[in-house]
Amino acid sequence: MKILCIGRNYAEHIAELQNETPDAPVIFAKPDTALLQRNQPFFMPDFSQDIHHEIELVLRVCKNGKNIEEKFAPTYFDAIGLGIDFTARDLQSKLKSKGLPWELAKGFDGSAPISQEFKSVADFPDLKNIDFRLEVNGEVRQQGNSSLMLHDFNKIISYISQFITLKMGDLIFTGTPSGVGPVKIGDQLTGYLASEKLLDLAVK
Repeated sequence: MKILCIGRNYAEHIAELQNETPDAPVIFAKPDTALLQRNQPFFMPDFSQDIHHEIELVLRVCKNGKNIEEKFAPTYFDAIGLGIDFTARDLQSKLKSKGLPWELAKGFDGSAPISQEFKSVADFPDLKNIDFRLEVNGEVRQQGNSSLMLHDFNKIISYISQFITLKMGDLIFTGTPSGVGPVKIGDQLTGYLASEKLLDLAVK
């Protein structure tokens, strides 16, 4: 399986990082070694002093596809969960300033925690109105809704598949809302999909 991620998909998040709004979805990938499951703790890496949380809705791909039309995209994912795109912001800024790829700042080991449970698409009455949030030590840090995405699920599926074949079991992180910020050792991160707690992990 592969982990594909969408950057700059919420206008307020683009503004808070002072990035340009892209014309098309920004795609990057994480290796499978980035995956963190079963609410295992996240261990702070020693190569960064500024690890940021980025809560995201995550799509689970349910069948193989390439060059998928948007109207058929809903048949290519069957479940939605939560994930955190941990980002070494200091390393990312350094790499970006030199015009270099920033995979090292996004794809390091354990940088992609996902919820153990994924909810069936059928459980959502409206895929364009899904609330989610991240709490750090009981305080709400990020709140988002799928209606605020610049590129919705169908656009994301269709766009990625023009370049990269999607396969069953692939995970797609769909972008983070505003409110990203640093984490520190001792923090407890809790992710909610609507009102249901799906993520609960410690930073060590």
